[in-house]
Amino acid sequence: MKNRLSFSLAAFACALGLLGGTAIAQTYPSKPIKAVVPFAAGSATDQIGRAFAAKMSEVLGQTIVVENKPGVNGMLGADMVAKAAPDGYTILIGTNSTNAALKSLMKKLPYDQDTAFAPIGFMGAVPLIVAVNKDVKAQTLKELIDMAKAKPGFVTYASASTSQLVSGAMLAGMAGVDMVNVPYKSGPAAMTDLIGGQVMMFTADFAVTLPQIKNDKIRGLAVTSVKRSKAIPELPTVNEALGLKDYELIAYFAAFAPAGTPKDIVLKLNQALNAAANDKAIQEKFATLGFETDPGTPEALAKRTELESLKWAKAIKAAGIEPQ
Repeated sequence: MKNRLSFSLAAFACALGLLGGTAIAQTYPSKPIKAVVPFAAGSATDQIGRAFAAKMSEVLGQTIVVENKPGVNGMLGADMVAKAAPDGYTILIGTNSTNAALKSLMKKLPYDQDTAFAPIGFMGAVPLIVAVNKDVKAQTLKELIDMAKAKPGFVTYASASTSQLVSGAMLAGMAGVDMVNVPYKSGPAAMTDLIGGQVMMFTADFAVTLPQIKNDKIRGLAVTSVKRSKAIPELPTVNEALGLKDYELIAYFAAFAPAGTPKDIVLKLNQALNAAANDKAIQEKFATLGFETDPGTPEALAKRTELESLKWAKAIKAAGIEPQ
C-alpha cells in the first residue's frame, strides 16, 4: 500500500510538473525578450539579428530588444546568455565564432560551449570578401600573395571575429606566406583602418565590405565560398584566384537559448525564427550581402553545430593558430 501511494504521489508530482511546463509555454512570452548580439552595432550579425528580431516580435506578439555585447570574438555576449535564466527571455544571436570555433581558439572559456546552450534554429550563412586598401599595389589576390612571398611579414591583415581571423590565417597557411594579424574589437573599426591604410587586408562579411567596394573605398579581390556570389559575381573565389581547391570559409548565424530552457518555449522561438527565415522581405533585404536563409529544427541546428565545431577545430589547427 505504501509503495503504491508513493508511486501515485510521484506520478501526481510529475503530472503537475508537465502541466506547469505546458502552462508556462502557453503564456510565453508575457514580457519583452532580450536578444544578445555578441558583436558590434553595424556588423552583419547585428543587421541580420535585428531584422530577425523584428519579424519574430510580430509572430510572438512581444517585443524583442536587441542588446550588443561585443568583445573577445563574441565570447562576452555568449557568456552573458549562457549564464542567463533558462526561461526564454534571453537568447543569443550566435555565429560560428561563439558556437563552433571559440573552444578551439581559447585555452579556457567561462562556459562549456557544447552544453551551455539550447539550439533554437539556424538563420543562414554568408561568404566573406578578401579586400585590400586602395593604395596596395596588388590588383589581384595572386599579386598580393606574391607580394607576401617576396616580403615575409610585410602584409598585414585585420580581424575582429573568429571567421575573419581564421580566414586570414588559413589563406596565409595554404598559400605558404607569412602575414601579420592585427586584431580589432569590431568589424567597422577594422574597416575604418583598412580604408585609412593602417592595415593592408581585411577578410570580412559582405555587410562590412560590399558597400565600401561599391563606393570605391577599398578593392575586393576574392570571395571565400566555393562558388562565386550572386551579389558580386565579378569577384573570383579564393580557389579560382590561387589555383586551390580546398579553401572555404563562410560565416553563419543561428539562435540559441540558455541550456535548460523548456522545450515548448524553444519550439515557439523556433517557429518564430523560421517565419523570419521564410520572410521574403528579409531574404531580399540581405540578398545583396550574399546571405541565404536555411530554416530548420532545433535538432538540425544541434547536429550542424556539432559538425561545424569539428570543422573549425580542424581549420584552426591547420592554420597554426594557438589557443589564447
